[in-house]
Amino acid sequence: MTIRDFDVLIVGSGLAGLSAALHLAATQRVAILTKRSASDGSSGWARGGIAAVMDHGDSFDAHVDDTLVAGAGLSDPAATRFVVEHAPESIAWLQQLGVPFSEEDGHLHLTREGGHSARRIVHVTDATGAAVQQTLIRRVRETPNITVLEHHMLVDLIVAGKLGETPNRCLGLYALDETTDEVVTFRAPHTILATGGAGKVYLYTTNPDTATGDGIAAAWRAGCRVTNMEFIQFHPTCLYHPHVKNFLISEAVRGEGGRLLLPDGTRFMPNHDPRLELAPRDVVARAIDFEMKKHGLDCVHLDISHQPPEFVKAHFPNIYARCLDLGIDITREPIPVVPAAHYTCGGIHTDLAGRTDLPGLHAIGETAYTGLHGANRLASNSLVECMVFARSAATDILASPMAAPPEVPPRDDSRVTDADEAVVISHNWDELRRFMWDYVGIVRTNKRLDRAARRIAFLQVEIAEFYGAFHVTRDLLELRNLVTVAELIVKSAQSRHESRGLHFSRDYPQLAPVAKPTILSPR
Repeated sequence: MTIRDFDVLIVGSGLAGLSAALHLAATQRVAILTKRSASDGSSGWARGGIAAVMDHGDSFDAHVDDTLVAGAGLSDPAATRFVVEHAPESIAWLQQLGVPFSEEDGHLHLTREGGHSARRIVHVTDATGAAVQQTLIRRVRETPNITVLEHHMLVDLIVAGKLGETPNRCLGLYALDETTDEVVTFRAPHTILATGGAGKVYLYTTNPDTATGDGIAAAWRAGCRVTNMEFIQFHPTCLYHPHVKNFLISEAVRGEGGRLLLPDGTRFMPNHDPRLELAPRDVVARAIDFEMKKHGLDCVHLDISHQPPEFVKAHFPNIYARCLDLGIDITREPIPVVPAAHYTCGGIHTDLAGRTDLPGLHAIGETAYTGLHGANRLASNSLVECMVFARSAATDILASPMAAPPEVPPRDDSRVTDADEAVVISHNWDELRRFMWDYVGIVRTNKRLDRAARRIAFLQVEIAEFYGAFHVTRDLLELRNLVTVAELIVKSAQSRHESRGLHFSRDYPQLAPVAKPTILSPR
């Protein structure tokens, strides 16, 4: 079996992982493992922008307050202020790397999104994530100390305690190299999980196919706590079209005056919230869900056609072009939209340095719970969280050298065979995503959650038998992770006896008097 040694292992090639690698590479031998190509993560799909106080009329206090309001009482004030106050330097760092942010009259153009009290969204037209990720990938590939290993899928973390070693810490990981079909052992004093979220646990999602909760599931198996997994943000406006499964219509469309309409042209947000289309995402998503169910609709409509065509094309060139390819001219007609699973607000429990419960293991980006997002993420706070905690984790690693890992045993693959029934994996994957959508979606009940829990328990037994008998594949590993994440979401939802933020229960419609995070421990 192949064994490879590095100073730092980073799992994931989104904004968090790439940023951490660049901060570490001056003195550390860094490996970035990504299960597909380096550009296939969620970061490249972010259309809105990056929230940062960059205008004299804005303030850190206002950004903090907006985040705490959106977080519905569960955002950690210290984590929130930490991110907000470090956001401007993160924008400056990206500018130094060459990210071509949109400008107006020689200054950064700032747009506004739902839940923000000021214009503070730095962006690259309507494709910010792609522009940032392309710039960082180019910089990473130019950096000699960084090795990018594509098509390497995380199997499990290597934990000293499970090998009978002391002290307990993370020693590295096992990864499936899909190019050779070999499980490779990677050793390092430090490992960073930057694997993104878990949107693929739901039938409808804005996330790419890579968003299968790999880091959350691996950290849970390794003994780490997870927090607030019940808070899954559903983006209100995913394009509804038979030939497109997850094209996001940016929050900024509503920020620049887009109106949500019923098919007859009636504007319905005035019936739901005084902030209208600029209400936080959970409010807007529930409003759309309510109207769709009330009127028996497949979708609602988002209309920006009252703005001048030149304005629409200049501000939303990618959305305009993609919709036009599908026969929708957004300068003249509304866009059909539906809510879809978008962002995992909970995750691996971490501190302000990105440290998890397992020494030697950090988690950053969407896979981590930092306390920033609380019960609902404020628009465009995610990319800045990636950068702030990437720098914080890198700083902590550089200041906390650890001894090289001892010898570790290779993963025993000698008693397994190749699977002869791949249909079992695809059927279980489809079943899981459908009942999670039906039972653990935007509106929840005790009965629905109980049904989901029973189905998850059955699938776990079947998948465990399959995992123990057959050679691992990426599909099997992802399914195993998704079932684990589904269990964590349902357990967290069952333990929250109130409606708060993204978790809305018909059985517990009231807000509890004290806001408490949901912390699950595998111990």
